[in-house]
Formats: sequence, structure tokens, C-alpha cells
Amino acid sequence: MIESVDVPIIASQVPVYAHPGDAGADLVSTEALRLAPGQRALVGTGVRIALPDGFVAFVVPRSGLAAKHGITIVNSPGTVDAGYRGEIKVSLLNTDGAEPYDIAVGDRIAQLIVMPVPRVTFVPVAELPDSPRGEGGFGSTGYQTGEAR
Repeated sequence: MIESVDVPIIASQVPVYAHPGDAGADLVSTEALRLAPGQRALVGTGVRIALPDGFVAFVVPRSGLAAKHGITIVNSPGTVDAGYRGEIKVSLLNTDGAEPYDIAVGDRIAQLIVMPVPRVTFVPVAELPDSPRGEGGFGSTGYQTGEAR
């Protein structure tokens, strides 16, 4: 298990973990704006990182913003590759049909999750091995009687 990884960073506010054991560190806005119902905006965080090779960072929504205000990320998760050195920006979307949402400088708008990612070699084959799921795709598992929906 990897205990800790050093990630060089340039940031107006360094991301922090809210609680011990949290997977995501909070990213904050460097700009003030209003998201009208249905509107999306690319919001700056002032964060630039240099991930080590073999790692990726994912930008994911904050559950509280999503549940309470309908604020999510358009391309969730946003992928930050190890070679990227630009500012991490968050493509926020207000899914609320009626209420605008105001974002202030310093508001927590997303979380950054850093993970190891193996490099794979794709091996062309004539046939794939069988599995219990097989070719079942979206909705293929269905619902069982009495199962919560």
C-alpha cells in the first residue's frame, strides 16, 4: 500500500483533506461567479501540479454541493494526466432548474483524488475469455422483486 506521495504544487491555496482518511482533497475557486439554472462555467482553482509518472488525478464533485444545490461537474471525473502542468480548472454545472448558485473566491468547489494507474499493454486476440456477466451492458442486471429502487 502506498502511504504517501509527494506532489509538487503551485497553488494560491493548497488543497487540503477535510478529515483523516478522506480520499479527496478540496479544491477551491479563485473567482467569484453566479451559475444560473442550467448554466455551466469553467472555474479556476489556482492549482498546478506535477504528478509523478504512474499517477493520475481525478477532479470529482463535492457530494454536499450536488445534494443540496445541484452543482456537479460536467466531465466528471475530470482527468489530470501526469504530464499536464497547467492550471486545474473545474467545469461546474448548475443542474437546479430554478435557483442560481453563487460561488465566492475560496469556496470549495470540487475534490482532487490522486491515484496510481498502471500502464497497460493492449494485446489483440481473436476471442475474449468468458465471464459470468458476458456481454451484458447497461441495465442488464435488472431489478429483483422487493429490491430497493
